[in-house]
Amino acid sequence: MAAFRFAASRLAAAPRWLALLPLRLLRALVGVVRSAAGRGRPEPHAVARARILLCMIVFGCVYLTIAGRLAMFASAPDGALARRGVASDAVASARPDILDRHGLVFATDVKSSSLFGEPKRLIDVDEAVEALSAVLPDLDVNELRKRLDSNRGFVWLKREITPQQQREIHNLGIPGIGFMTENRRVYPGGNLGAHVLGSVNIDNQGIAGLEKWVDSRGLADLHLAGFASDRQQEPVDLAMDLRVQHVLRDELFAAKEKFKAIAAAGTVVDVRTGEIVAMASLPDFDANDPSGALNPKALNRLTTGVFEMGSTFKALTFAMALDSGRFTINSTLDARGALHFGKFKISDYHAENRVLTLPEVFLVSSNIGTAKMALALGVDAHKAFLKKMGQLDRLRTELPESAAPIVPKRWGDLNTATIAFGHGLAVAPLQAVMAVNALVNGGYLIPPTFLKRTPEEVAALSVRVIKPETSAKMRYLLRLNAEKGSAKKANTPGYYVGAKTGTAEKVVNGRYSKTKLLTTFTAVFPMDDPQYLVLVMLDEPQPVEGTYGYATAGWNAAPTTGTIISRIGPLLGIMPRTDLPPAESLLNDYKIAQAQ
Repeated sequence: MAAFRFAASRLAAAPRWLALLPLRLLRALVGVVRSAAGRGRPEPHAVARARILLCMIVFGCVYLTIAGRLAMFASAPDGALARRGVASDAVASARPDILDRHGLVFATDVKSSSLFGEPKRLIDVDEAVEALSAVLPDLDVNELRKRLDSNRGFVWLKREITPQQQREIHNLGIPGIGFMTENRRVYPGGNLGAHVLGSVNIDNQGIAGLEKWVDSRGLADLHLAGFASDRQQEPVDLAMDLRVQHVLRDELFAAKEKFKAIAAAGTVVDVRTGEIVAMASLPDFDANDPSGALNPKALNRLTTGVFEMGSTFKALTFAMALDSGRFTINSTLDARGALHFGKFKISDYHAENRVLTLPEVFLVSSNIGTAKMALALGVDAHKAFLKKMGQLDRLRTELPESAAPIVPKRWGDLNTATIAFGHGLAVAPLQAVMAVNALVNGGYLIPPTFLKRTPEEVAALSVRVIKPETSAKMRYLLRLNAEKGSAKKANTPGYYVGAKTGTAEKVVNGRYSKTKLLTTFTAVFPMDDPQYLVLVMLDEPQPVEGTYGYATAGWNAAPTTGTIISRIGPLLGIMPRTDLPPAESLLNDYKIAQAQ
């Protein structure tokens, strides 16, 4: 208001002719328009003059507008025009930070400079090419010359140059060469979680993993609308723990080297919520250099690959048998002879050749006993149970990359017999983890997630798939196996671990190989209050010193899992205990709880 009053006072103090000038100009313009329109019946030549004068006024305004815009562009900082010219591309848009469950950074944006050229402003193309090539020797000279010798208003020359390179080029003082500040994605952890995080392209757009998922949640639309270039979004809070991720990858790497495996993979999952706390698959790559993801061996074996899970799948067969009511903990099965299906024979790796109790079938991992339980329930019941446990459909998570299970086209008795002990059905390992979670958490199937979940979200997503008493019996069997069975090498002191081994022969040229194995180990702790599941996979491990010629899961994946549990337990708030009860107490505790 003060500025307005000042202007009014100055206008009042001006000479009368100056104060009336705008009014006189307006009247003159109105007169011209009226004359051009033929109002007031003027002479024909007067009308023509008025129309010519009106056209001159209109064109004058247009030219003044253009001149004003040119003056504005000329006074703008170097690169501002180019920045407007490529605004529709929304280059290097800003992305939200990706944080672990404690707020530690998995991925973030930093500012970096990129080099561009405006060919129309260049004075000497050859001089510019020579000078730029001296500072940036990695540039393709022919491509550089082609871009600068064009008629385009804007061309990229090099994205993400260093501050030193920017200073040197700036000091060259070449007209038509400028810099643009962009957002560049960086991953402080390097390889940690690379398969989960995924990668972005040169324009900071997600092309794989969680980065691609973030774009699918609306960031891509903001980017295209031009609103994502200068505005940070709310961070993405993961359920993953960066510290646990480090331990998991560290131990998988050590196991891969020790047992001379071609690959290793593992995950840590909260059995109560389905939250994925850590996930690693080796070989992996540095997320800051996504070209490493092009290596065909560097795939996420837990979501993108599908495998026959071997004897870890037996846990599902036992749960099916116990949940049906046809079998109890006291049931017995005859394992004195192999099963024959035409030319196919099913036998045990370490044959007991005797009648086994149901817990003994689990402890010695009897293929015969497990197959007989599945066959007793029938093909249809077996398929229905696996369908209910989420093993026959593609598992969907936040990761765009996932693989569908390989299911037999014709499912008969032989398929049921072999699938019962983990052969003949290939699933994503994370898919199997989801089912095992349900076996120990009270019977609830919960889809896995990489994001944090509230108790309300867990309750809404949970589906009961087995009875609570079946879950209690499975906890007993898993703990018993760690105490007395094939999982003893993962019986980490103080953590009350329950586990199941799995060794599957890989298919080579259509036949199962006796020398190429996939070993899998699934462990849950603590079994009297299950909280976390750890899965470890080793691809083609070899017998080494101390394994006595064996390359099965009990000799490699099991001790690896035990070491992981001992290291991550304190990080997850679970401290070792000295008062660990025997496995039988799990059944007794459940009976007491039911009685109350």
